[in-house]
Amino acid sequence: MSGVRGASINPGLAWVMLAASLAATPVAAQTAYEPSPAPGPGTGVCPGGLCQADALNGLFEALAAMEAGARTEPVRIIQFGDSHTAGDRITGKLRADLQQRFGSGGRGLLPAGAPHDGYAPFQVQMETRGWTVERAPLRAVAGEETAAFGPGAVRARAVPGAELTLRLEPGAEAGRVGVCGWPRGPGEGLSIDVGDEAPWPVDLNGSDDNGPSCNRMDLFGPTSVVTLRGVGRGVTLDTVWTERLGPGVVVSSLGMTGATLADLASRDELMMDMVIGFLAPSLVVLAYGTNEGFDPALDPAAYERLLRVQVERMREFAPWEASILILGAPDALRNGVTDGCSADGLRAPPPTLAMVRDVQRRVAADMGVAFWDWHGRMGGDCSADRLALMAEPYMRGDRVHFTSAGADWIGGVLAGDLLAAYDGWKAGRARESAAAEGSAQ
Repeated sequence: MSGVRGASINPGLAWVMLAASLAATPVAAQTAYEPSPAPGPGTGVCPGGLCQADALNGLFEALAAMEAGARTEPVRIIQFGDSHTAGDRITGKLRADLQQRFGSGGRGLLPAGAPHDGYAPFQVQMETRGWTVERAPLRAVAGEETAAFGPGAVRARAVPGAELTLRLEPGAEAGRVGVCGWPRGPGEGLSIDVGDEAPWPVDLNGSDDNGPSCNRMDLFGPTSVVTLRGVGRGVTLDTVWTERLGPGVVVSSLGMTGATLADLASRDELMMDMVIGFLAPSLVVLAYGTNEGFDPALDPAAYERLLRVQVERMREFAPWEASILILGAPDALRNGVTDGCSADGLRAPPPTLAMVRDVQRRVAADMGVAFWDWHGRMGGDCSADRLALMAEPYMRGDRVHFTSAGADWIGGVLAGDLLAAYDGWKAGRARESAAAEGSAQ
């Protein structure tokens, strides 16, 4: 009988054998996380995403002058819109990409207090103490008199003892500070503390009728902390403005959740004129249409008249050389339908949304302003559903709002389209210059 009867194994030897066995077993290599590749922009109805790109000549002239060293002031862009603008994520990416190319001009125009809960703009943190903010109503009630609201959509009461502190991130330090608002009586009503310098007293009594006015101060050096304090009778503020001294790009975003173009139309005429004229933007962006698109009772003729009036209004407020850009309403879906275009068949774009987009495109072409085909660049009809179902979702479950990753993506598409149009414009100018030199010889 072969073998060994009653054989035993030394426990210590067993551990040695086990360790040797494990050492000989191949171990799967660890794979580093890589985000899913971003989808390419859709084609849409506009070449390179932009219709009437030549209407951006005012912006392009300002950028070219700055690149050539002939402009020492920042090139300013201001965008008015709904929740896509209020979140500042899409405009934040636009700001970051333009500032990477042309340099940072600072943070720009901000409401003088949070216009909605959870307000968290990029490049700056807001801290308040005793600072009371009244927010503009979304819909003015016919026949009901309401307080005047400016582009900031807030009335922040800076009474004695109340403070608003802005903490600016590196690269967005303030070399200039400005405020726009209404006085609450004669004399200084606000003090602005910028660190090492003496507090700057502000008197907003810029007119005999206590109307709106703006004040600004150039600092001796950049500061990352700006504190506004109410003094005397106090003031009511609409907006606060910080930027760096010298060239660069400033992108300001003023938006309200749930807003429509009618909300912009309801802003106080004098304050709108004062703030936009004070800021002197090279580009004004109108980014509305989603909320109108969910209104089944929207009158297309009335909406077209409203859009035309607002475009003309921006032309009156802004410098004559400023450009205007309309962002076409993006794709968005509603629930509760059958045979919808979504993967589950229960979602589809509201019919009014396509009408809004069509009006925006036609008005832009007729009035000679630029139009960005947001709907097309994000992928067209039902792209909101496809983007929501990606491994890394670019749209939230509501199929209306972008996730952080999606907002970065679409903001980058917008920035890329603007930069491509600018580079094309510069190349055209160079060809024209070369041709003129050749004919002169």
